[in-house]
Amino acid sequence: MDLLEHEGKALFAGAGLPVLPSVCVTTVAEAEQAAAGIGLPVVVKAQVKIGGRGKAGGIRVCGTAEEVAAATTDVLAMTISGRAAEAVLVEQAVEIEREMYLAISSSRAHRGPVLIFSRKGGIDIERVARDAPGALVRRPVDPLLGLCDYQVRDVVMAAALGDATTPAGRPLEQELGGILRGLWRLYHERDATLTEINPLVLTKQGELVCLDSKVTVDDSALYRQTDLVPGDPDDPREAKAKSAGLAFVALDGDVGVLGNGAGLVMSTLDQIAAAGGSAADFCDLGGGARADVVTAALDVILSSERVSALLVSIFGGITRCDEVARGLIEAFSQAQVEVPVVVRLDGNAAAEGHAILSEAQLKGVTIAKDAAAAVRMVVAAAGDRAGAAAGREG
Repeated sequence: MDLLEHEGKALFAGAGLPVLPSVCVTTVAEAEQAAAGIGLPVVVKAQVKIGGRGKAGGIRVCGTAEEVAAATTDVLAMTISGRAAEAVLVEQAVEIEREMYLAISSSRAHRGPVLIFSRKGGIDIERVARDAPGALVRRPVDPLLGLCDYQVRDVVMAAALGDATTPAGRPLEQELGGILRGLWRLYHERDATLTEINPLVLTKQGELVCLDSKVTVDDSALYRQTDLVPGDPDDPREAKAKSAGLAFVALDGDVGVLGNGAGLVMSTLDQIAAAGGSAADFCDLGGGARADVVTAALDVILSSERVSALLVSIFGGITRCDEVARGLIEAFSQAQVEVPVVVRLDGNAAAEGHAILSEAQLKGVTIAKDAAAAVRMVVAAAGDRAGAAAGREG
């Protein structure tokens, strides 16, 4: 579960991390009142679970009450990467001397948490990671040992804060070490998969401040985090899939994928990429999916305008391929499916599933003999459809 910035900062404050005075509001009047209480200047920040708010105009520095009202009006009317800003955070403004990046993230490659630090942070951190990977400090953290002193020293040395002190006389290096340890405690105690500060800023007054927060909590551990209440998914397709008991992930390609089991789906995405294609989204049926569930999954996937072709890849174990076939037929009878569909069925009741689909003679549906052939066919179909669309536009 991704948290909004103000929710993440509430956890930061509880963990002893330095955050600025701020108030989350949903109206212009509340924003004006918050700004008066905090004191001008302030920053008005869109509260959406997506990056790139600054580049999209969702973060505004305001020096007057009139600017606060105008910025709040504009931001509350914004949609950033398809997500509406239903609230804004009114936060005290500071003068920034340096921006840094600090995070603890779950890493599949390391099969555990990884500490990441960069002397350069802010909106271009992705470019820093891409163009100068050596500028990043990456240290795997043993989940049993926890964060070690030498790892904290590595970050402090990389930050190169020297002998500088805070206005209260506390060494900045000691302050940074405390922030890092607090971030690790938060990651561990809150069952997080990501705790990120970008940017972690050094102000012109000599203070370290967490200017932004990004926190993701493991959904499977929410029963332990009783004060965190899951909200509705921002993407209506995710909400629809959730209500049907399905796992759905939106991506940015043009091939829709329907499979059963996380391992099969992930390997299918890799095969599509290796064949020169790119997945638009995928839906995991899990085990034992029956016809009504298959129908719901197809409805979710095909509701995206980006999907140019659909791959249904099922390996029957608990799931019966004949039930999947009936689900496809039912879905086609209820909706106008306008994209080519490639179906691969293998395993439990695969022969029966093939027979059911062959007899139905569904328009636009091709049955593949194996997974490799199915991937080649769906990538080619998506490419042909994209090429035809480009030709019409030209």
